[in-house]
Formats: sequence, structure tokens, C-alpha cells
Amino acid sequence: MHVRSIHFVLGALNRSLWGWMQWVNSPEIMARFTQEDLENMNKKLSEFTRVFVEYDLEETKLAARRGLKVANKAEKKKEGKPEVSYVA
Repeated sequence: MHVRSIHFVLGALNRSLWGWMQWVNSPEIMARFTQEDLENMNKKLSEFTRVFVEYDLEETKLAARRGLKVANKAEKKKEGKPEVSYVA
């Protein structure tokens, strides 16, 4: 149940981010906002991002402590894929 809910929530976040990227990449849309609007958007999105990335780091560390990295390394070795390392 929780996994399904997490999948749904992340999908909703992904769709929302996709929409935001479309807006930001459209000069016609972005030109309709005032500098104050853009400043407020930037501030709010920066806050969301900081909180989300901090949470991501916490969960990644927890997963590493629970052996997730080891399992992934073993799977990649078994499949003959090169190991990929992410810098946080």
C-alpha cells in the first residue's frame, strides 16, 4: 500500500515538475509574470527543493546503512554493468 502511494506521489511530482519546466522554457509564458511573481516563485521553489534534497540525502544514507548499495553493486556486477557513483 505505501509503495503504491509513494509511486503515485512521485508521479504527481514528476508531472508537476514537467509542467514547470515547460513554463520556464517558454519566454511567452514567463514574460506574463512580474519580477515580483518570479522572485516569489524562485523563493518558494528553492525552499521546496532544499527540503526535498535534504530528505533525499537522509533516505539515501538510511538505504546505504541498510545495505542497498551493496545489493546494487552485486546486481550490477552480476549483469556486467559498470558501477555508477553519485555525488550528493
